[in-house]
Amino acid sequence: MSGPLLVFGGRSNLHFFQSVCKQLDIEPGRIDTVQFADGELSVEIGDNVRGGDVFVLQSTCKPGNDYLMELLIIIDALKRSSAGRITAAIPYYGYSRQDRKVKPRVPITAKLIADMLTAAGADRVLTMDLHAGQLMGFFDIPVDNLYALPTMIPYLRQKYGVEDVTIVSPDVGGLERARFVATRMDNSPFAVIDKRRSGANRVDSMTVVGEVQGQTCIIVDDIADTGGTLVKAAETLIKAGAKRVVAVCVHAVLSGESRSKLRESPIDELVVTDTIPHAELDSSDRISVISVAPVFAEAIRRIHSDDSVSSLFT
Repeated sequence: MSGPLLVFGGRSNLHFFQSVCKQLDIEPGRIDTVQFADGELSVEIGDNVRGGDVFVLQSTCKPGNDYLMELLIIIDALKRSSAGRITAAIPYYGYSRQDRKVKPRVPITAKLIADMLTAAGADRVLTMDLHAGQLMGFFDIPVDNLYALPTMIPYLRQKYGVEDVTIVSPDVGGLERARFVATRMDNSPFAVIDKRRSGANRVDSMTVVGEVQGQTCIIVDDIADTGGTLVKAAETLIKAGAKRVVAVCVHAVLSGESRSKLRESPIDELVVTDTIPHAELDSSDRISVISVAPVFAEAIRRIHSDDSVSSLFT
């Protein structure tokens, strides 16, 4: 892209935005955001963006609807300011779990969000660990889906080694993710938990498929929301003879009473990324945060210079 590189950030994850700008060695783009008494938002771009290659960093985490609307408004403002190209850089893509019709008369909200981003004026999307790979097909514009696990695996190897380690997928859908980690942990064995649900955020029963006796079990998942699945999985693994349980989640939503659930659980440590901000963590939370800002910064640098993004992970 011939225009200058400009990076702006919404209010959802300001520390992440500043870290990315620092990695890129550029000044953060200026946005003046006003929230009116009735909750409506207005933004004003503080820099000249005409012809620029503009990236907007915004996670659509809680309050997701507010931050999504803010992202759409920023994109519209940039489009009307004659930005050359606009990339919506969304570390955590909210609504990604609503990617198909599981029963009649329900929406496919992940597709709706994709359409809204395109209609607002986004020319491409940069995100991380989409809940399902087919979400990229919901867009009619280029999508780069980054991966956090290659950044997290060195931490796991250094702290827990590769001896007597079993990688665990909390459900059948996450097997590919668990296999990826197991391969890079010197082909550690992996297991899967057969999970039966009775509704959203409600797990009735779990059964371990695989040998975990005397092992350090590392549960690998993309999203930790209420913590119910992780806690129940950890309890199931301990009952099956696991020596210790560690959990790895890319996007730590951690809504409601999830932190207190995790504190009281047999999980020794929860390893997460900073795609969602985590305020006021203390040692009792047993949560370690790995920054993926360098990965986003490098991806932005490569997109701007028309280099390969996929080669980051090969």
